[in-house]
Amino acid sequence: MKVSIIGATGYAGAELLRILCRHPEAEVVHITSESHTGEKISGLYPHLRGCCDMELESMKDMEPIGRDSDFVFVCLPHGHAMDVGRALENTPVRVIDLGADYRFADTAVYEEWYHVAHTHKGAERVYGLAELYREEVRTAKIIGNAGCFTTASILALAPLAKHHLIDVNTIIVDAKSGVSGAGRSPKQGNHFPELYDSFKAYNVAHHRHTPEIEQAIEDLSGEKTIINFTPHLVPMSRGILATCYASLNPDITADMVDAAFEKMYSNEYFIRLLGRNGYPATKDVRGSNFCDIAWHIDERTGRVIVLSAIDNLVKGAAGQAVQNFNIANGFDEKLGLDEIPMYP
Repeated sequence: MKVSIIGATGYAGAELLRILCRHPEAEVVHITSESHTGEKISGLYPHLRGCCDMELESMKDMEPIGRDSDFVFVCLPHGHAMDVGRALENTPVRVIDLGADYRFADTAVYEEWYHVAHTHKGAERVYGLAELYREEVRTAKIIGNAGCFTTASILALAPLAKHHLIDVNTIIVDAKSGVSGAGRSPKQGNHFPELYDSFKAYNVAHHRHTPEIEQAIEDLSGEKTIINFTPHLVPMSRGILATCYASLNPDITADMVDAAFEKMYSNEYFIRLLGRNGYPATKDVRGSNFCDIAWHIDERTGRVIVLSAIDNLVKGAAGQAVQNFNIANGFDEKLGLDEIPMYP
């Protein structure tokens, strides 16, 4: 399949290129960057030297990109993928957006949280969290790749919500991310002296991934859901650890919780269940498409606490996009993604 990457110079775009260069069923034909047009990608990312030395193009003319491509991956900030979607609307090209533009079934929710007018409201799209929406992804024209915090959080909570084991309006998600989640553009808060040896919360009570998690929990449980979501920034480059709390419904036992996770995920290659009382760690999934999950039952408070760890740039972005690409093409989901995590 011929594929193009729009916005290849961000962290997610570069990670996607790293994966696709080794994918046996993908040929990368165009990569774009408006700020580095005409430069070689390996000059910006030396780790790609000799593996991918393609020249970056502009996306201003989408016609040749659409003509040459079977799939287009969009790795741009929110508000920009809609232009690509509209430009390719009447072509056979399929789109995987790693941003937020196509994640919401209700575009009014997108507009409320992202403060951008949605200009492609009628687009045929599905939510691209592979383990939960696999059948929809197979035939979708546009796939709205799930966000990084949301992937870790939704996968942690999905069995509990689907099997009605928890009160979905008692959910609290406390999540920590490495700084690569903030993108490559320099900011004072990500400057090494500001970030190193520090740990802080941000966007408390209004982070944009909140409604994305709520949308999935409502879809799984059939119940209206409001959650508390608090993200934190950790002085490491990669990784997300999500700690998710919820009150168990009456008469729910630990064995029922165990069974729900086993039933939902026992055949999912990229989800590794550490079981009750396990402790996932970001280092154990670094550089991989795995999501490690464990859970604990607090009998004193009647709550379940679920822990999940992912690499935010792989399972939380580029790896999940390739997993969706594999599903959409009928390939083995592991194709190009069967990397063992890096350690230490």
